[in-house]
Amino acid sequence: MGSVTDIMGKCPHPREELEHWPEGKVHALIVESEPNLGWMWKRHLDRLGVATCLAHGQDAAAAFLQRVPFDVIVLDLVLERGSALAIADLANYRQPDAKVIFVTNTSFFSDGSIFQHATNACALVNSAAPPSDLAALVEHYGSAPR
Repeated sequence: MGSVTDIMGKCPHPREELEHWPEGKVHALIVESEPNLGWMWKRHLDRLGVATCLAHGQDAAAAFLQRVPFDVIVLDLVLERGSALAIADLANYRQPDAKVIFVTNTSFFSDGSIFQHATNACALVNSAAPPSDLAALVEHYGSAPR
């Protein structure tokens, strides 16, 4: 299984109870293979008060999606372990209200076709974008009415 990251007890492990998962906050899942990039995004979102979990591959993301409710998923299109589109599809099935912000460092879906492949996609962002831009998108889509 891909690794599951928990910082300071804020993110419930996907096999544990959700008793400490904060209510009234935006809940976000980051799925990113590059650990430094994932940590940077997570720390930025944590500082803004977003309850954030970090998974480094498809298996860990799937475990989270089966047990932990999310408003927004930040999902790298190019993962070392697993398929981003499979994760988006699982999220669409398990958590249909969750919005997916795809991030990538390639131009593969720059034509906008990602929105035809993943109906829960709400944005496509370059992975080199400032963390504050990504955080603004997470807050916007995470607090949008369902």
